Amino acid sequence: MESIKDKVVVITGASSGMGAATARKLIALGAKVVLAARREDQLKTMVSQLGDNAMYVTTDVSKRTDVDNLIKQAIARFGHIDVLWNNAGIMPISFFEEGLVEEWDRMIDINIKGVLYGINAVLPHMLQRGQGHILATSSVGGIKTSPGIGVYSGTKFAVKAIMETLREEVAQTIKVTTVFPGATQSELGHDITSPKIKALYGNLKNMPKMDEDAIADAVIYVISQPGNVTINDVVLRPLGQTR
Repeated sequence: MESIKDKVVVITGASSGMGAATARKLIALGAKVVLAARREDQLKTMVSQLGDNAMYVTTDVSKRTDVDNLIKQAIARFGHIDVLWNNAGIMPISFFEEGLVEEWDRMIDINIKGVLYGINAVLPHMLQRGQGHILATSSVGGIKTSPGIGVYSGTKFAVKAIMETLREEVAQTIKVTTVFPGATQSELGHDITSPKIKALYGNLKNMPKMDEDAIADAVIYVISQPGNVTINDVVLRPLGQTR
C-alpha cells in the first residue's frame, strides 16, 4: 500500500455524505484535501474542523467555469493535484409519466456534465505531470435499472461509459476508477418531489443501508494502491440489498 500522507485530493460533493466522510478520513491520514460543493456554510464549518491541510472552493459542478476555478485554486494552494474524485450528484427520481423534465435536466447537468467538466479541468495537469488519479461516483443504478429511476440510472450508466472510455485513453499514465455505491445513509434523494416515489420509498425506510464510512474506506483503499496498480471499478452494497 502507498502512503496517503501529503497526497492532494480534490473532492466534489464534499459538504456531506460519503464525500465529507472521505475528507475527514483523508485528513486523519495526512492528506491535503480540497473540498468542493455548493453549500459554503457547511464547507466553512468542515474546514474549520479539519485544519490547515484542508481548503474549500464553493463550486457548482454544472458550471464549467466553477469547476475550472476549483482546479486552479487547488493547484495554487498545494502545487499539484494527485487525485480528483468527481463525487457530486443528485437523485430526484420519478416515473416518466410524471414528466418532471426540469429535474431530468438538472440530473444531466450535475451527474454527467459535472463529471465531464472535472475531467476536462484536471486532465491536462495530470498528463503534464505524467501521473494522477481520477475517480467518479456512479451507482448500482448505473449497473442495473428499475422502474422510477430511469433518468437517474441513465446518468449513472453514462458515468460508467465516460470513465471506461477515459481509462482506455489514458491507461498508460493516469489511474481511473468508477465507484458504484448501493444504498447509504446519505441525504442523496432528499430533493425527490414525486409523490409516487415518496410513497414508494416511504415503505422502504427499513431497507438495508451502508454507513458512508464504508464508501470512504473503499475510496481510500483504491487511492492507496502502489503506483503500478489501478483498481478500475468498486461496487459496494449493504448486506441484504439485492439490486
